[in-house]
Amino acid sequence: MHIQDDKRCSLSELVAHIRNGDCVAIGGGLSWREPIAALRESIRQGVNALKLVGSAHGIDVDLLCGAGCVAVSAQSYVGFEQDFGMAPNYRRACEAGSVTIKDSCCYTLVQQLRAASQGLPFMPMRSVQGSDFMKLHPEFKTMLCPFTGDKLVLVPALQPDVAILHVQYADPHGNLHIDGPPVADILFAKASAKVIATVEKIISHEELVQFGVTIPYFYVTAIAEVPYGAHPTACYPFYAYDREHTARYYQAAKQGANSFADQYLKPFVYECWDHVDYLAAIGGAEQLSRLAQWQNSTEDWLKLYE
Repeated sequence: MHIQDDKRCSLSELVAHIRNGDCVAIGGGLSWREPIAALRESIRQGVNALKLVGSAHGIDVDLLCGAGCVAVSAQSYVGFEQDFGMAPNYRRACEAGSVTIKDSCCYTLVQQLRAASQGLPFMPMRSVQGSDFMKLHPEFKTMLCPFTGDKLVLVPALQPDVAILHVQYADPHGNLHIDGPPVADILFAKASAKVIATVEKIISHEELVQFGVTIPYFYVTAIAEVPYGAHPTACYPFYAYDREHTARYYQAAKQGANSFADQYLKPFVYECWDHVDYLAAIGGAEQLSRLAQWQNSTEDWLKLYE
């Protein structure tokens, strides 16, 4: 694509790039910069049978499992960390067998994405030797290094059909800027067949160059400006993690599938026509302003987690 191409679209048009059965890489991680608005829209659009790949994730994977959108989960971790604990929807789906689990580790994912981005069929690694990952993944092979004689594990290339990211800034051409840790987003962008991104703010190309290009336009298929598109996860410097909303989500999920459908999916996904409705449902400008107060002082930041 030519750099002059304008890749801006609506959130619904953005999510239309995801097809049933796609292998999907979700950007961000844990409670940081996850593309939750895009995932809610994918649920509304009825996308299902997804294979999710990633490293350490939380509410994003749990939400999709709770909505019945997931067929396979190939993650290194899914949970709510020490704050809340295990991921209820994810756990139920795993125990019921409705989601096939292909546990992996972070570095395995890195090497598989590197192989895909470099046009290689596999990549060598050492770190899973001596673990049961070899039993979980019969597709992993071993070889003796022709230079050292060391035993190595070979992991196949991984090319997701779609990578879904949420970033702080983009220009209209699709150049993306990520503030803070990129997690696996850069590798996802290089390895995936398509890259779609929600953005806190779309700015001019000249402004974006001043921030710095994290992911260049030629990797990116489409972008949509979606302020607070990572909520309830954090997207610094704009807003902190919404612990209050996450607690409400967690209690609904913990009480069972029916409770989650009635108490969370209904009011915050299905009854929200779009992202604007969702922001109103979570408390509107007052709540969003509260999440931005983390910048005022360390004390204000800590109050958000009480």
